[in-house]
Amino acid sequence: MTKEQEAFHWGHEALHLEIVLDDDGSPRLTHLGLPGEAQTIPGASLPLVEVTAAGHGRGWSGNLLVGTDLSGRLRHRTHRATPDGDWHTLTVHLHDPETGLVAEVTYQSPNGIPVLRSEVTLRNVGQTTLHLESVSSLAVGCLTPQHPAAIDAADLLWAENDWLAECRWQRQSMRLTTPAHSGRVSYPNRRAGFALNGQGTWSSCGRLPMGGLTDRRTGRTWVWQIEHNGGGWRWECGERDKAAYAALFGPTDTHHGWRHPLEPGAVFRTVPAALSFSDDGGPDEAFAALTRYRRAQRRPHADHQRLPVIFNDYMNCLMGDPTTEKLLPHIDAAADAGAEYFVIDAGWYDGDDGGWWDSVGAWEPATSRFPGERGIHEVLDRIRERGTVPGLWLEPEVIGVRSPMAKSLPDEAFFRRDGIRVTEAGRHHLDLRHPAARTHLDQVVDRLVGEWGVGYLKLDHNIDPGSGTSAHPGETPGAGLLGHNRAHLAWLDGILNRYPHLVLENCSSGGMRWDHALLSRMQLQSTSDQQNLHLYAPIAASAPTAPEQGAVWAYPQPEDSLDEVAFTMAGALLGRIHLSGRIPELEPEARALVHEAVAAYKAIRADPPGDVPSWPLGLPAWDDPWIALALRTPATTYLTVWRRPGTDITATLHLPHLRGTAARVELLYPSVSRAVSAWMPDAAELSLTLPTAPSAVLLRIAATAP
Repeated sequence: MTKEQEAFHWGHEALHLEIVLDDDGSPRLTHLGLPGEAQTIPGASLPLVEVTAAGHGRGWSGNLLVGTDLSGRLRHRTHRATPDGDWHTLTVHLHDPETGLVAEVTYQSPNGIPVLRSEVTLRNVGQTTLHLESVSSLAVGCLTPQHPAAIDAADLLWAENDWLAECRWQRQSMRLTTPAHSGRVSYPNRRAGFALNGQGTWSSCGRLPMGGLTDRRTGRTWVWQIEHNGGGWRWECGERDKAAYAALFGPTDTHHGWRHPLEPGAVFRTVPAALSFSDDGGPDEAFAALTRYRRAQRRPHADHQRLPVIFNDYMNCLMGDPTTEKLLPHIDAAADAGAEYFVIDAGWYDGDDGGWWDSVGAWEPATSRFPGERGIHEVLDRIRERGTVPGLWLEPEVIGVRSPMAKSLPDEAFFRRDGIRVTEAGRHHLDLRHPAARTHLDQVVDRLVGEWGVGYLKLDHNIDPGSGTSAHPGETPGAGLLGHNRAHLAWLDGILNRYPHLVLENCSSGGMRWDHALLSRMQLQSTSDQQNLHLYAPIAASAPTAPEQGAVWAYPQPEDSLDEVAFTMAGALLGRIHLSGRIPELEPEARALVHEAVAAYKAIRADPPGDVPSWPLGLPAWDDPWIALALRTPATTYLTVWRRPGTDITATLHLPHLRGTAARVELLYPSVSRAVSAWMPDAAELSLTLPTAPSAVLLRIAATAP
């Protein structure tokens, strides 16, 4: 790092950061990008952190949370750079002499990866309490050059994320929400901009906690994520000082009812956020960088290398109605197909009284479903006898209103507002800050994993109890929810510390909690509850944009055509395969397609941990007739292409990373496909014909010797 002319620099060969100190000592991040690039104009920037507190608002009123008075008073005190293995860390200390607020901004970046991670710690060294109302995790004001033409060419990116319709990326001109101010009169400030908020306990209900900005002319792209496992998040992107900015937040007062009293001597830490960068590769390269960062930042686990085949009995299969009689043939069929885990999903605790939804919480097996002396252990033993690892479904954070646990646990162990237990859809919600709540769940896990030998837990979450909990004196519901969310992450860490080989799947009504905070700990993500194989294709193709451990259902039905069986199986081969469906009822040809798909997955799964995703037809729209997902390794590109009913039987796919490369195109699945392909190296395009719809194929494109 060097310091010259009141500026200091930090970074590595893939990412360079410059911070300039104004005459009064105010720091501004004036450049973030490649080393050696032309520097942006110092005026095009924001403070390193934006803070509002009661009595300390904004200098320009509006709906945006930038331009805050407190942040304008923060002065640089010190900074230090520290290496940490493969990571680079820069910590900048700021101080407001008026209130005594100290802000510590910590930037991190993994070596060789153009991603910046940011977290802010606030300390009150003053004499009076500061009532915080919003704190940015990351504020960057130099996303574009300081010129209106740069914003004219900018497109915003975000992902709509609904139940059964997850991960639908949108793109629109930034000028639709940040119109140009032209003419003889210039206005330095704005009230307009684009902002998204997450609310409640589902972090991705409505939208993923992600966004981006891309230059449609040059391909220069930023993609960001807020690493928070609850709905209390916000990001905004707009124009300030003629340049584009992004500001990322956890919960705020205005949007989530969050306030935090920062008493003298107290500390508050924001949720982390990360920003990836591509100089000229468009969204694909920015997502590739974010993928590499997520792998570097997540908790190590053997599952990330083994990528085992998982059978789950729920989707288009038993649908929450497991019994010994129904499970045994599926266990045999799954093992014959090559499954390595067998997960018994919802219903194993249901005593057939019709009220399991509001009686869950004790997590004991239903004897009516698993009769006999051995009960459920007959099924678990059969799973192990067939060479697979048993798994179970849990919804740990809820207790049904009719559950015995609703009476045995104290009121303080639950979400409460105004002193009353929160009830949503016949359930109470545990507050994992309370030791009784954690003890109960630890005992459940220790019984299922430590005593029963279960090796996989699917952790679901199917209610949103609203703004949060005000169980502690004087706290707002948003603050209580943030406390619970952090306790939830700590509880997950504790499980994996005790059982390091246990595999945890993140599920929440499909993909309603699809975020990096959870997936930096858990190994898989349930992508959707979508039962229609045609509608699943765009979800499966977009899944690598979010934390990549997306488990994709492959659920063949006996009434499906062979093309439909291949369609549903092919869709999972570049993700984490979640085998399901009524395999025992399939005809021999259809069952052979299932076995062939699993074998194809196992043959290529050694490569995907080092690959990065791209989308040769662009990020898929919900109704696109053709959809494609590529995973690129240095030597090989794997490509899944779906054709849904439409007019064209041929599509042209763009693979710019292979431009000028002589290559061989190989069909990996299904072997019976009548696909016809032609590779055009000069144009870096693949022409692919699929005569029937629906149909899907998995291809391998490998460079050939000149």
